[in-house]
Amino acid sequence: MGEVAPDFTVSDGATTVHLASYRGQVVLLNFWATWCMPCVAEMPSLLALHHEQPNLVILAVSVDDDPAAYTRFIARHHIDFLTVRNPSESIPRLYHTDMWPETYLIDRTGHIRRKFVGTQDWTSPEIVNGLKGL
Repeated sequence: MGEVAPDFTVSDGATTVHLASYRGQVVLLNFWATWCMPCVAEMPSLLALHHEQPNLVILAVSVDDDPAAYTRFIARHHIDFLTVRNPSESIPRLYHTDMWPETYLIDRTGHIRRKFVGTQDWTSPEIVNGLKGL
């Protein structure tokens, strides 16, 4: 923790994301997949956090191979935070991630402040209060 978050640009044809463009903002970088049951389980609380803290950048990088399944999931669950598909898993590899879900809290200066492994309740007081301190 405390190291600079690896920068990346990823595009899935519909969305292009460059992490460095969010410098100056707090970013929650979430690695997930539609077929990952723990990922699906945490999505409602991640969505609730997004609605409660709209200034927090939530960037969800999906490792789904199937673009149709991914698109259906986004629509069915009304995901309205930033998400992009990275089936090659090149971005998670930059972070040495191979478990889903895994999430990194990146501060305004681009440094990793915390790593969350597994399903989280993103609306828990501990997480919400921790975010307020950034």
